[in-house]
Amino acid sequence: MKSRPSFPAKLETNPPQKLVKPSSPLSWVSGSSSKKNSAVPSAASGLGLDSSTVRAMMVKKLAEGGVEDEMVLNALLAVERHQFLDSALANQAYEDTSLPIGFGQTISKPNVVARMIELLRQGKNLKITGKLGRVLEIGTGCGYQAALLSHVSQEVYSIERIKGLYERARENVRPMRLGNLHLLFGDGMQGYPSGAPYAGIIAAAGGDNIPDQWIEQLAEGGRLVAPMSVTKGSQSLVVIDKTPAGIQKSVLEQVNFVPLVSGVL
Repeated sequence: MKSRPSFPAKLETNPPQKLVKPSSPLSWVSGSSSKKNSAVPSAASGLGLDSSTVRAMMVKKLAEGGVEDEMVLNALLAVERHQFLDSALANQAYEDTSLPIGFGQTISKPNVVARMIELLRQGKNLKITGKLGRVLEIGTGCGYQAALLSHVSQEVYSIERIKGLYERARENVRPMRLGNLHLLFGDGMQGYPSGAPYAGIIAAAGGDNIPDQWIEQLAEGGRLVAPMSVTKGSQSLVVIDKTPAGIQKSVLEQVNFVPLVSGVL
């Protein structure tokens, strides 16, 4: 069996750190008799971007918009999105909008992030009752989605091809002490075979095809969620389930992600 890397993937000399759970987990109250809107966050205290109030408002809107996975919603409340942005953009952190993070890249809209993580956890053959197993993220960016994934998965490997972004993400997540999150610098199109097989693979960039390496590294029964160019100039969200009978692909709504590029910078 191949050994898996310690945080962050033996690329640094820092020792592994223990996962610290949020000190005040989100309490949920019934907001509707329908399943779609059954979970909305209770009132939170505090003022300012560093409080839970603004995030709770964002999470409530996402729940009302159709996000049902309570573990995903709790993660969105626990992870402070403004900590992943430049201070000049912090006042927009909890708006449902994508924002620049440098190097020609963006942080995705909260509703897109929530949608993709929820889809990842809805794999037909996973039968999830708690946290998802081992997950590979292609495109760490600023580290926001990786941090969210660490709250809903047992182990996360996240790979970034742009050295400056990898370093920024590392600094962003370091204070959070997420011991189950491993950050990697490398070519995401190659995946990360040393951590395979993965229960889930999620990508933050889209190309004309899903790389064969990703499919190979996906466990049987696992699920892959990624944007892909299905028509010229247009991307759609694609879900791939790896079943004993073969690969099942579903094409969902249109999305807009940065291009999937090979190599490192």
